[in-house]
Amino acid sequence: MSKRKIRMGMVGGSLEAFIGSVHRSAAALDGHLELVCGVFSSDPEKSRATGESLYLDQDRVYGSWQQMIEKESELPEDVRMDCVSIVTPNHVHHGPAMMAMEHGFHVIIDKPLSFSMQEAEEISDKVNQSGLILALTHTYTGYPMVKEARQMVKSGKLGKIRKVYVEYPQGWLSEALESEGFKQAGWRTDPERSGKGGCIGDIGTHAANMAEYVSGLKMTSLSADIKSFVDGRRLDDDAGMLLRFENGATGVLFSSQVAAGEENNIKIRVFGEKGGVEWNHCDCNTLQVKWLDAPAQTFRTGGMNAYLSEHALAHTRLPAGHPEGYFEAFANIYRNFALSIQARLNNEKIDNSLYDFPTADEGVRGMDFVDKVIESSQADGKWVDLE
Repeated sequence: MSKRKIRMGMVGGSLEAFIGSVHRSAAALDGHLELVCGVFSSDPEKSRATGESLYLDQDRVYGSWQQMIEKESELPEDVRMDCVSIVTPNHVHHGPAMMAMEHGFHVIIDKPLSFSMQEAEEISDKVNQSGLILALTHTYTGYPMVKEARQMVKSGKLGKIRKVYVEYPQGWLSEALESEGFKQAGWRTDPERSGKGGCIGDIGTHAANMAEYVSGLKMTSLSADIKSFVDGRRLDDDAGMLLRFENGATGVLFSSQVAAGEENNIKIRVFGEKGGVEWNHCDCNTLQVKWLDAPAQTFRTGGMNAYLSEHALAHTRLPAGHPEGYFEAFANIYRNFALSIQARLNNEKIDNSLYDFPTADEGVRGMDFVDKVIESSQADGKWVDLE
Protein backbone atom coordinates (compact mmCIF):
# COMPACT_ATOMS: atom_id res chain seq x y z
CA MET A 1 0.00 0.00 0.00
CA SER A 2 1.38 3.43 -0.90
CA LYS A 3 1.44 6.13 1.73
CA ARG A 4 -1.49 8.50 1.85
CA LYS A 5 -2.95 11.13 4.10
CA ILE A 6 -4.61 9.89 7.26
CA ARG A 7 -8.32 10.71 7.23
CA MET A 8 -9.46 12.30 10.49
CA GLY A 9 -12.84 12.93 12.09
CA MET A 10 -13.32 15.40 14.94
CA VAL A 11 -15.57 15.46 18.01
CA GLY A 12 -15.98 18.97 19.41
CA GLY A 13 -14.21 22.12 18.27
CA SER A 14 -17.00 24.34 16.95
CA LEU A 15 -16.31 27.82 15.60
CA GLU A 16 -16.66 29.34 19.07
CA ALA A 17 -14.26 26.86 20.69
CA PHE A 18 -10.62 28.02 20.94
CA ILE A 19 -8.99 24.61 21.05
CA GLY A 20 -10.75 23.14 18.00
CA SER A 21 -9.04 25.46 15.54
CA VAL A 22 -5.71 24.82 17.27
CA HIS A 23 -6.08 21.07 16.79
CA ARG A 24 -7.15 21.48 13.16
CA SER A 25 -4.24 23.79 12.38
CA ALA A 26 -1.75 21.46 14.07
CA ALA A 27 -3.13 18.40 12.30
CA ALA A 28 -2.84 20.11 8.91
CA LEU A 29 0.61 21.63 9.33
CA ASP A 30 2.72 18.74 8.01
CA GLY A 31 0.26 17.44 5.46
CA HIS A 32 -0.05 13.94 6.91
CA LEU A 33 -3.69 14.32 8.05
CA GLU A 34 -6.86 15.64 6.46
CA LEU A 35 -10.14 16.43 8.18
CA VAL A 36 -12.92 14.56 6.38
CA CYS A 37 -15.82 14.58 8.84
CA GLY A 38 -16.92 15.75 12.25
CA VAL A 39 -19.49 16.51 14.87
CA PHE A 40 -18.34 19.86 16.17
CA SER A 41 -21.01 20.62 18.76
CA SER A 42 -23.87 19.01 20.66
CA ASP A 43 -25.97 21.64 18.87
CA PRO A 44 -26.57 20.21 15.35
CA GLU A 45 -26.86 23.69 13.85
CA LYS A 46 -23.48 24.76 15.29
CA SER A 47 -21.97 21.53 14.03
CA ARG A 48 -23.37 22.12 10.56
CA ALA A 49 -22.14 25.72 10.46
CA THR A 50 -18.65 24.67 11.53
CA GLY A 51 -18.50 21.93 8.90
CA GLU A 52 -19.66 24.39 6.26
CA SER A 53 -16.95 26.87 7.22
CA LEU A 54 -14.38 24.08 6.86
CA TYR A 55 -15.70 23.13 3.38
CA LEU A 56 -16.63 19.63 4.47
CA ASP A 57 -19.13 17.46 2.64
CA GLN A 58 -22.36 18.19 4.53
CA ASP A 59 -23.24 14.49 4.41
CA ARG A 60 -20.25 13.93 6.69
CA VAL A 61 -21.08 16.63 9.22
CA TYR A 62 -23.01 14.79 11.89
CA GLY A 63 -25.43 15.59 14.69
CA SER A 64 -23.83 13.37 17.35
CA TRP A 65 -20.57 11.51 17.88
CA GLN A 66 -22.48 8.23 18.01
CA GLN A 67 -23.92 8.90 14.57
CA MET A 68 -20.55 9.90 13.17
CA ILE A 69 -18.78 6.74 14.35
CA GLU A 70 -21.59 4.47 13.17
CA LYS A 71 -21.96 6.12 9.75
CA GLU A 72 -18.22 6.35 9.12
CA SER A 73 -17.72 2.69 9.97
CA GLU A 74 -20.28 1.81 7.26
CA LEU A 75 -18.38 3.67 4.53
CA PRO A 76 -15.92 1.88 2.21
CA GLU A 77 -12.46 1.37 3.71
CA ASP A 78 -10.86 3.76 1.23
CA VAL A 79 -13.29 6.57 2.15
CA ARG A 80 -14.04 6.39 5.88
CA MET A 81 -12.01 8.14 8.54
CA ASP A 82 -8.96 6.41 10.04
CA CYS A 83 -8.91 8.23 13.37
CA VAL A 84 -10.90 10.51 15.66
CA SER A 85 -9.67 13.69 17.31
CA ILE A 86 -11.58 14.39 20.55
CA VAL A 87 -11.43 18.04 21.65
CA THR A 88 -14.36 18.25 24.06
CA PRO A 89 -14.62 19.06 27.77
CA ASN A 90 -13.42 16.22 30.01
CA HIS A 91 -16.79 14.57 30.57
CA VAL A 92 -17.12 13.89 26.83
CA HIS A 93 -13.80 12.08 26.39
CA HIS A 94 -14.61 8.54 27.47
CA GLY A 95 -17.72 7.81 25.37
CA PRO A 96 -16.35 8.86 21.96
CA ALA A 97 -12.94 7.30 22.63
CA MET A 98 -14.39 3.93 23.62
CA MET A 99 -16.89 3.79 20.76
CA ALA A 100 -14.27 4.88 18.23
CA MET A 101 -11.93 2.07 19.27
CA GLU A 102 -14.78 -0.44 19.34
CA HIS A 103 -15.29 0.40 15.64
CA GLY A 104 -11.58 0.14 14.82
CA PHE A 105 -10.63 3.83 14.75
CA HIS A 106 -7.43 5.26 16.24
CA VAL A 107 -7.84 8.14 18.71
CA ILE A 108 -6.07 11.38 19.54
CA ILE A 109 -7.51 13.13 22.55
CA ASP A 110 -7.02 16.35 24.47
CA LYS A 111 -5.71 16.03 28.00
CA PRO A 112 -6.62 15.03 30.64
CA LEU A 113 -7.47 11.60 29.30
CA SER A 114 -10.89 11.41 30.92
CA PHE A 115 -13.31 12.56 33.58
CA SER A 116 -12.22 10.02 36.21
CA MET A 117 -9.61 7.39 37.01
CA GLN A 118 -12.11 4.61 36.28
CA GLU A 119 -12.76 6.01 32.81
CA ALA A 120 -9.02 6.39 32.20
CA GLU A 121 -8.38 2.76 33.07
CA GLU A 122 -11.21 1.63 30.79
CA ILE A 123 -9.74 3.63 27.89
CA SER A 124 -6.27 2.23 28.57
CA ASP A 125 -7.62 -1.32 28.72
CA LYS A 126 -9.40 -0.81 25.40
CA VAL A 127 -6.17 0.45 23.80
CA ASN A 128 -4.33 -2.65 25.02
CA GLN A 129 -7.09 -5.01 23.92
CA SER A 130 -7.59 -3.48 20.49
CA GLY A 131 -3.97 -2.74 19.61
CA LEU A 132 -5.11 0.64 18.27
CA ILE A 133 -3.05 3.82 18.61
CA LEU A 134 -4.04 6.52 21.10
CA ALA A 135 -2.22 9.83 21.47
CA LEU A 136 -2.73 12.37 24.24
CA THR A 137 -2.01 16.02 23.52
CA HIS A 138 0.35 17.03 26.31
CA THR A 139 1.44 19.79 23.98
CA TYR A 140 4.54 21.04 25.76
CA THR A 141 6.41 17.76 25.28
CA GLY A 142 6.35 18.55 21.55
CA TYR A 143 8.79 21.48 21.77
CA PRO A 144 12.27 20.82 20.29
CA MET A 145 14.10 22.21 23.33
CA VAL A 146 12.03 20.03 25.66
CA LYS A 147 13.13 17.06 23.54
CA GLU A 148 16.72 18.29 23.88
CA ALA A 149 16.42 18.57 27.66
CA ARG A 150 15.02 15.05 27.87
CA GLN A 151 17.82 13.63 25.75
CA MET A 152 20.47 15.45 27.77
CA VAL A 153 19.11 13.82 30.92
CA LYS A 154 18.72 10.45 29.22
CA SER A 155 22.30 10.49 27.92
CA GLY A 156 23.65 10.84 31.45
CA LYS A 157 25.38 14.16 30.75
CA LEU A 158 23.86 15.69 33.89
CA GLY A 159 24.65 12.68 36.06
CA LYS A 160 22.15 11.15 38.44
CA ILE A 161 19.09 13.41 38.75
CA ARG A 162 18.58 14.92 42.17
CA LYS A 163 16.05 17.76 41.86
CA VAL A 164 13.02 18.50 39.65
CA TYR A 165 11.20 21.83 39.82
CA VAL A 166 8.19 22.47 37.59
CA GLU A 167 5.61 25.23 37.58
CA TYR A 168 2.64 26.30 35.51
CA PRO A 169 1.23 29.72 36.48
CA GLN A 170 -1.75 31.38 34.82
CA GLY A 171 -3.74 34.39 35.96
CA TRP A 172 -6.85 34.29 33.78
CA LEU A 173 -9.13 32.83 36.49
CA SER A 174 -8.22 35.43 39.11
CA GLU A 175 -11.83 36.59 38.88
CA ALA A 176 -15.05 34.56 38.77
CA LEU A 177 -15.36 34.48 34.99
CA GLU A 178 -17.55 31.38 35.22
CA SER A 179 -20.31 33.50 36.77
CA GLU A 180 -20.14 35.91 33.82
CA GLY A 181 -20.97 33.31 31.17
CA PHE A 182 -17.37 32.81 30.01
CA LYS A 183 -17.55 29.41 28.32
CA GLN A 184 -13.93 28.32 28.82
CA ALA A 185 -14.10 29.16 32.52
CA GLY A 186 -17.55 27.61 32.91
CA TRP A 187 -16.73 23.98 32.18
CA ARG A 188 -13.27 24.09 33.77
CA THR A 189 -14.71 25.10 37.14
CA ASP A 190 -17.69 22.74 36.99
CA PRO A 191 -17.14 19.34 38.66
CA GLU A 192 -19.90 17.84 36.51
CA ARG A 193 -17.87 18.55 33.36
CA SER A 194 -14.28 18.87 34.51
CA GLY A 195 -14.11 16.10 37.11
CA LYS A 196 -12.54 16.24 40.56
CA GLY A 197 -9.79 18.64 39.61
CA GLY A 198 -9.92 22.23 38.45
CA CYS A 199 -6.47 23.75 38.16
CA ILE A 200 -4.72 20.45 38.86
CA GLY A 201 -6.66 18.67 36.12
CA ASP A 202 -6.36 21.45 33.57
CA ILE A 203 -2.73 22.55 33.93
CA GLY A 204 -1.36 20.59 36.90
CA THR A 205 -1.43 17.46 34.76
CA HIS A 206 0.68 19.28 32.15
CA ALA A 207 3.25 20.13 34.82
CA ALA A 208 3.30 16.59 36.22
CA ASN A 209 3.69 15.12 32.74
CA MET A 210 6.53 17.55 31.97
CA ALA A 211 8.34 16.61 35.20
CA GLU A 212 8.28 12.92 34.31
CA TYR A 213 9.00 13.43 30.61
CA VAL A 214 12.13 15.54 30.99
CA SER A 215 13.54 13.80 34.06
CA GLY A 216 12.79 10.32 32.74
CA LEU A 217 11.64 9.46 36.25
CA LYS A 218 8.23 8.52 37.59
CA MET A 219 6.82 10.26 40.62
CA THR A 220 6.35 7.83 43.50
CA SER A 221 4.66 10.00 46.14
CA LEU A 222 3.54 13.55 46.84
CA SER A 223 2.44 15.90 49.60
CA ALA A 224 -0.05 18.48 48.31
CA ASP A 225 -2.03 21.55 49.28
CA ILE A 226 -4.78 22.80 46.97
CA LYS A 227 -7.12 25.73 47.37
CA SER A 228 -9.86 27.71 45.69
CA PHE A 229 -9.13 31.40 46.20
CA VAL A 230 -12.10 32.83 44.27
CA ASP A 231 -15.28 32.96 46.36
CA GLY A 232 -17.90 30.47 45.26
CA ARG A 233 -15.59 28.52 42.96
CA ARG A 234 -16.39 24.80 43.17
CA LEU A 235 -13.00 23.44 42.13
CA ASP A 236 -9.40 24.27 43.00
CA ASP A 237 -7.67 27.17 41.27
CA ASP A 238 -4.26 26.81 42.94
CA ALA A 239 -2.00 23.92 43.95
CA GLY A 240 1.46 23.34 45.38
CA MET A 241 3.18 20.10 46.33
CA LEU A 242 6.39 18.30 47.19
CA LEU A 243 7.37 15.35 45.02
CA ARG A 244 9.44 12.20 45.38
CA PHE A 245 10.77 10.26 42.38
CA GLU A 246 11.73 6.65 41.83
CA ASN A 247 15.52 7.17 41.97
CA GLY A 248 15.40 9.12 45.23
CA ALA A 249 15.21 12.55 43.59
CA THR A 250 12.88 15.13 45.10
CA GLY A 251 11.01 18.04 43.59
CA VAL A 252 8.40 20.78 43.77
CA LEU A 253 5.33 21.33 41.57
CA PHE A 254 3.31 24.52 41.54
CA SER A 255 0.29 25.26 39.35
CA SER A 256 -2.08 28.19 39.65
CA GLN A 257 -4.79 29.90 37.64
CA VAL A 258 -4.94 32.87 40.01
CA ALA A 259 -1.33 34.05 39.58
CA ALA A 260 -2.44 37.50 38.44
CA GLY A 261 -0.52 38.78 35.44
CA GLU A 262 0.86 35.40 34.40
CA GLU A 263 0.01 33.92 31.01
CA ASN A 264 1.01 30.30 30.23
CA ASN A 265 4.62 30.19 31.30
CA ILE A 266 5.14 26.54 32.14
CA LYS A 267 8.73 26.16 33.35
CA ILE A 268 10.93 23.21 34.29
CA ARG A 269 14.35 22.89 35.91
CA VAL A 270 16.09 19.53 36.35
CA PHE A 271 19.37 19.20 38.25
CA GLY A 272 21.77 16.26 38.32
CA GLU A 273 25.13 15.64 39.98
CA LYS A 274 27.02 17.33 37.11
CA GLY A 275 24.67 20.05 35.89
CA GLY A 276 21.15 21.20 35.18
CA VAL A 277 18.75 22.27 32.42
CA GLU A 278 16.11 24.98 32.42
CA TRP A 279 13.29 25.65 29.92
CA ASN A 280 10.34 28.01 30.02
CA HIS A 281 7.45 28.47 27.64
CA CYS A 282 7.82 32.21 27.16
CA ASP A 283 11.27 31.63 25.65
CA CYS A 284 10.51 28.25 24.13
CA ASN A 285 13.30 28.26 21.55
CA THR A 286 15.97 28.40 24.29
CA LEU A 287 17.36 25.77 26.65
CA GLN A 288 19.70 26.89 29.42
CA VAL A 289 22.32 24.32 30.41
CA LYS A 290 24.36 24.88 33.58
CA TRP A 291 27.42 22.92 34.66
CA LEU A 292 29.03 22.27 38.01
CA ASP A 293 32.57 22.91 36.71
CA ALA A 294 32.15 24.82 33.44
CA PRO A 295 30.47 27.96 32.08
CA ALA A 296 26.75 27.86 31.38
CA GLN A 297 25.55 27.24 27.82
CA THR A 298 22.58 28.47 25.82
CA PHE A 299 21.12 26.00 23.32
CA ARG A 300 18.80 27.32 20.61
CA THR A 301 16.38 25.54 18.33
CA GLY A 302 17.11 25.66 14.61
CA GLY A 303 17.45 23.17 11.80
CA MET A 304 21.11 24.10 11.17
CA ASN A 305 22.19 23.73 14.82
CA ALA A 306 24.05 20.46 14.44
CA TYR A 307 24.96 20.34 18.14
CA LEU A 308 21.35 19.45 18.95
CA SER A 309 20.26 15.84 19.43
CA GLU A 310 18.50 14.03 16.60
CA HIS A 311 15.35 14.08 18.75
CA ALA A 312 15.35 17.89 18.88
CA LEU A 313 16.22 18.20 15.17
CA ALA A 314 13.45 15.76 14.19
CA HIS A 315 10.96 18.17 15.75
CA THR A 316 12.49 21.37 14.33
CA ARG A 317 11.17 22.85 11.08
CA LEU A 318 12.92 26.20 10.69
CA PRO A 319 16.43 27.68 10.61
CA ALA A 320 17.74 29.28 13.80
CA GLY A 321 16.22 32.66 14.60
CA HIS A 322 12.80 31.81 13.17
CA PRO A 323 10.35 31.33 16.04
CA GLU A 324 8.71 27.95 16.50
CA GLY A 325 5.98 27.77 19.07
CA TYR A 326 2.67 26.39 20.23
CA PHE A 327 1.22 25.34 16.88
CA GLU A 328 4.42 23.57 15.88
CA ALA A 329 4.68 21.73 19.21
CA PHE A 330 1.05 20.63 18.84
CA ALA A 331 1.76 19.62 15.24
CA ASN A 332 4.70 17.45 16.31
CA ILE A 333 2.32 15.29 18.34
CA TYR A 334 -0.16 15.07 15.46
CA ARG A 335 2.60 14.29 12.96
CA ASN A 336 4.09 11.52 15.09
CA PHE A 337 0.61 10.07 15.67
CA ALA A 338 -0.06 10.12 11.91
CA LEU A 339 3.32 8.53 11.11
CA SER A 340 2.51 5.69 13.49
CA ILE A 341 -0.82 5.07 11.75
CA GLN A 342 0.84 5.22 8.32
CA ALA A 343 3.44 2.70 9.46
CA ARG A 344 0.67 0.41 10.70
CA LEU A 345 -1.20 0.68 7.39
CA ASN A 346 1.93 -0.17 5.42
CA ASN A 347 3.20 -2.93 7.73
CA GLU A 348 6.26 -0.84 8.50
CA LYS A 349 8.04 0.03 11.71
CA ILE A 350 8.70 3.49 13.08
CA ASP A 351 11.19 4.60 15.71
CA ASN A 352 8.77 5.51 18.49
CA SER A 353 11.60 6.73 20.70
CA LEU A 354 12.36 9.39 18.07
CA TYR A 355 8.83 10.14 16.90
CA ASP A 356 7.25 9.89 20.33
CA PHE A 357 3.94 11.15 21.70
CA PRO A 358 2.07 10.80 25.01
CA THR A 359 -0.14 7.71 25.22
CA ALA A 360 -2.89 6.26 27.38
CA ASP A 361 -0.24 5.30 29.94
CA GLU A 362 0.54 8.96 30.56
CA GLY A 363 -3.19 9.63 30.64
CA VAL A 364 -3.75 7.10 33.42
CA ARG A 365 -0.83 8.54 35.38
CA GLY A 366 -2.34 11.98 34.97
CA MET A 367 -5.67 10.90 36.43
CA ASP A 368 -3.92 9.10 39.28
CA PHE A 369 -2.01 12.32 39.92
CA VAL A 370 -5.26 14.29 40.21
CA ASP A 371 -6.77 11.76 42.62
CA LYS A 372 -3.67 11.63 44.83
CA VAL A 373 -3.26 15.41 44.97
CA ILE A 374 -6.83 15.73 46.23
CA GLU A 375 -6.38 12.86 48.67
CA SER A 376 -3.21 14.39 50.10
CA SER A 377 -4.65 17.88 50.38
CA GLN A 378 -7.77 16.63 52.16
CA ALA A 379 -5.46 14.90 54.67
CA ASP A 380 -3.55 18.15 55.40
CA GLY A 381 -0.66 17.31 53.11
CA LYS A 382 -0.15 13.69 54.08
CA TRP A 383 2.31 11.91 51.79
CA VAL A 384 0.46 9.54 49.46
CA ASP A 385 1.85 7.07 46.93
CA LEU A 386 1.17 7.19 43.22
CA GLU A 387 0.45 3.95 41.43
